[in-house]
Amino acid sequence: MNRYHFVHVTEFQYDGPVSESYNEVRLRPLHDDRQSCLSFRLSTSPATRVTAYHDAYGNWVHQFNVLSEHRHLKIEAESVVLAHESTAEPSRILLAELQANFPNLADDYYDFLTPTAYVPTLPELLVLTEEAEGQSDGTIHSFAQAVSDLIHQRFSYVKGATHVHSSIRDALSLSAGVCQDFAHVALGVLRARGIPARYVSGYMVPSDAAEPQSKLEQVIGGQASHAWAEYLIPGEDWFGLDPTLGAPVGMRHVRVAYGRDYGDVAPVRGVYKGQAGQRLSVDVQVCPVVDDSGHSQLSNSATGTVEPPSPSDRPQQPAQQ
Repeated sequence: MNRYHFVHVTEFQYDGPVSESYNEVRLRPLHDDRQSCLSFRLSTSPATRVTAYHDAYGNWVHQFNVLSEHRHLKIEAESVVLAHESTAEPSRILLAELQANFPNLADDYYDFLTPTAYVPTLPELLVLTEEAEGQSDGTIHSFAQAVSDLIHQRFSYVKGATHVHSSIRDALSLSAGVCQDFAHVALGVLRARGIPARYVSGYMVPSDAAEPQSKLEQVIGGQASHAWAEYLIPGEDWFGLDPTLGAPVGMRHVRVAYGRDYGDVAPVRGVYKGQAGQRLSVDVQVCPVVDDSGHSQLSNSATGTVEPPSPSDRPQQPAQQ
């Protein structure tokens, strides 16, 4: 089935009273020619008024404030998404052609070519760039696929090896990280070769338990909240790469937001006033709206708890695993 039901719950528990909580979330899936967001509902506890707008990249942003004292904040986003079969196939445009057109690309896609806090320019990236080029057939598509394959083969999925604010420097030094890190490394290599590339935040719908691929996803955290990268073939379209799974991006990849890096698309971001520490838990449930037998069964696909930050650190921002 290609129609999915998501329930994404983020909860903050405080060990004392807090107030003046200001928050923004990017939890509404994109609606375009690749997928249709059929419905979306956002609720908070304590209940408060929510406003919405599109950011510079076309992502839905919802903002809300909780000004009164509270010891608990719950954010629940529920959506139904219809994924469309893609017929777009990357062409065999050569890297050499890309280089010749780079001045125009730099003007049109500056945000997706320039270094960022999460994706700085590092010498280690040039090594990966040269290796990927040596493994490719000289086309943009082949190079991008080689980048994804190299990261999948060289880096280990280790939850907790990095943190939400880690740049690619940490992942490169450890040869380990989570999907957020692998997507950032892919962006760094692609951009180093002059290919516009963007970070994608979304969901990875679990495959059927009977499929061998599902076991891989359970091991490396490929289920539910997920991140990957997209690269541009000029004059054509954006194409996805998933270096975490080492598999093609398809209808089970549901996009929520995209940007220069994780900093542009954090699912939940906020600050609050108070001396209390916080404990964060995130639960994502996903299932086909209707299965082959005509029933809908919602099953847990990811649950995690993050230890509280130091007392001086008061932001609210979960990482993508």
